[in-house]
Amino acid sequence: MIYEIKQFQNSLLDKVILFTGGGGGIGLEAVKILLYMGAKVVVAEKDSKKIKFSKTLLEKENLAENAYFYKINLASKFQIMKMLKLLLKKYGFIDIIFNNAISVFLGEVENVSIKSWEESYKVNFMAPLIIAQKVIPLMKIKNSGGIIFISSSGAAAFMGAYEVFKTAQVELANTLYAETENTDIFVYTLAPGLVKTETAINAIKIVSEKMGITTDEFYKLNDPHILSKEDAGLGFALSLLKSKDYSGKEIGSIQVLNDFGFNKMDNGNKEIDGKTIEVIMIVIQAFEEQYNGWKKMNIFEKQWVLRDFRKNVGISTDECYEKLNQLRQTLTSSNKFQFDHLLLFTKLKNYFERQYKLLQGYEKNPEKLEAYSNYLLELIKNIGIIAEIQ
Repeated sequence: MIYEIKQFQNSLLDKVILFTGGGGGIGLEAVKILLYMGAKVVVAEKDSKKIKFSKTLLEKENLAENAYFYKINLASKFQIMKMLKLLLKKYGFIDIIFNNAISVFLGEVENVSIKSWEESYKVNFMAPLIIAQKVIPLMKIKNSGGIIFISSSGAAAFMGAYEVFKTAQVELANTLYAETENTDIFVYTLAPGLVKTETAINAIKIVSEKMGITTDEFYKLNDPHILSKEDAGLGFALSLLKSKDYSGKEIGSIQVLNDFGFNKMDNGNKEIDGKTIEVIMIVIQAFEEQYNGWKKMNIFEKQWVLRDFRKNVGISTDECYEKLNQLRQTLTSSNKFQFDHLLLFTKLKNYFERQYKLLQGYEKNPEKLEAYSNYLLELIKNIGIIAEIQ
């Protein structure tokens, strides 16, 4: 194990976990930790070579006892239903689903064949949907269980045939969360971040060429966000220990590692100048204005806004208000700024950028549109200054 995690041994004792695409890369690293944590893990994998390699590796690490490998092509509904029937007969109940399997097709939208689009649709969207339709009713009866969708960053050039359906998974997760919100079932999406797996390396080679840059230049641009597959896999596994907190959210492995104190990135204090502190105070004041405005909305509008905020920022408006208020108090006597604060402001910037786009199609009054657009643009600009602190 790359980390000392003895305190989590057997923390998932006898939980039955279906992990699709767990025969290699991040998935295999997560499977190893889940087994160490006491879970019974079903690895649904298409590649026979990966299955053989994974079995051998788990045996060497004395983790194979509770691992069960199932060879499957997730593009086939028949094979999925057959697998689920067998697993329910074998285990009685599936506690947790990790929708990790992917099928990647790259290139311009017009150059990816319809056959490839259809294959991506079946593996990257329909397979998780079919599994959810089968297990959610059983989870509702037991009032227990959960589904994790391994998400991606969203629409990106030359990756449409993959990203479109991974993005759809996020919306499926949000829908399932809303439909199970008053139960003990958890649903969330989990992004691994940029990890140099074999699949990612091959994809980045193609995408960087299309962008007109080298792979080295691509990695250099994204260096602060790169995780090892071991780190990302640890984030996958540990997320289950905070599943109730994460339910309904879009989180990343980095956030999970931060929450458990395992992130090896620089979480130390950063000294910032007085001008930057002034900008931070302006942003905090602006957020307070938004926060107080949300509180005055009618119940239906407020419910939508609060849920949307939590989904996109990863914490509730109340939690964000408290974090920003604590930061303001800290900055009155110190010029210290932490990595966690940068992460929060980055998420806030993305959230308000989304609000700006939504506003353009929602507000019909030209004067109100102009006024609120300018307000949001100024807020986004200031948050951007903070988010770029190095």
